[in-house]
Amino acid sequence: MHRQRTKFSARMNRVFTHRADRVAKAIERQGIRATYELHDRLLSNRASRGRFGEAPAQLDDAQRSILADVKEQGFAVRSFHELVDDAEQWRAIEEQRDRFVATTEADLAAGGDHVRVRPGKEFVVRLQSYGVELGPTDPWFRVVSSQRLLDLANAYLEMWSKLEYVDVWYSVPQPAAAERISSQRWHRDYNDKHLLKVFLYLVDVDEEMGPFQYVAGSQPGGPHADAWGWQPLGQHYPTEEELEGRVPASAVQTFTGPAGTLLFCNTAGFHRGGFSTTKPRVLATATYSSPASLASLTVRSYEYSGTLDELDPAARFALT
Repeated sequence: MHRQRTKFSARMNRVFTHRADRVAKAIERQGIRATYELHDRLLSNRASRGRFGEAPAQLDDAQRSILADVKEQGFAVRSFHELVDDAEQWRAIEEQRDRFVATTEADLAAGGDHVRVRPGKEFVVRLQSYGVELGPTDPWFRVVSSQRLLDLANAYLEMWSKLEYVDVWYSVPQPAAAERISSQRWHRDYNDKHLLKVFLYLVDVDEEMGPFQYVAGSQPGGPHADAWGWQPLGQHYPTEEELEGRVPASAVQTFTGPAGTLLFCNTAGFHRGGFSTTKPRVLATATYSSPASLASLTVRSYEYSGTLDELDPAARFALT
């Protein structure tokens, strides 16, 4: 429903001038934003909030601690093993990482013709990207689709969430003198304000490897939420100087850490990462959003390949 491009602009362009095309696109964006707000307040999210309210997630101490941190500052940092006490699961993720890294580096050495990248973000090679089938046999998907993480996401969003995106990333090192581009720059994710994103470092990440950075308190409702405040389809990419003028330096958090570092954050807040100048940064990631998300109403990164009848209602809602 929330398409970013429609036939309206094309029709206007054929009849009017290039200026009319810009006007049409502006009108289109306003329409998308109005539709998002309608879905958030009355349509998609209202029903999802009701379902969550009928059977709220029952969290343990570890989950409640993460939830409290994300609500207060926009992020939480833990060890994978603190939340997922399963050594075999971690070994399976490591094996997936090793296969992905070996294939990626072989492809890059051969010219990079077969690596999966997105236009404008060629510095990130993706294991799956879009249009794949994922299910219980995929080790990272098994973690992020588990009741343990879905309960946490639903409790943070205060509604049944959609597991919108799942992937593993390999950040290709860039020249030290290169300029940051795309998501390497400060930005807010524009598709939803009800977001919980998960990052799992699969290698040790130091300050030169493009560690994830986040402005604490910049999430909706936080003390820095009004700095180029979030809106659907917002495209604010402030420079470092501009950000420093609006946000205290103490709010900027840099997340270095060993393999197994697990980050939770609302990426409707300001964040950036992936600007490695030394070694590849390899991580797994997943995004939980509301049913009103611009992305979840258009395209999900995967199709669920498991048996739906084996899922509880909240998991079935999240994966389909």
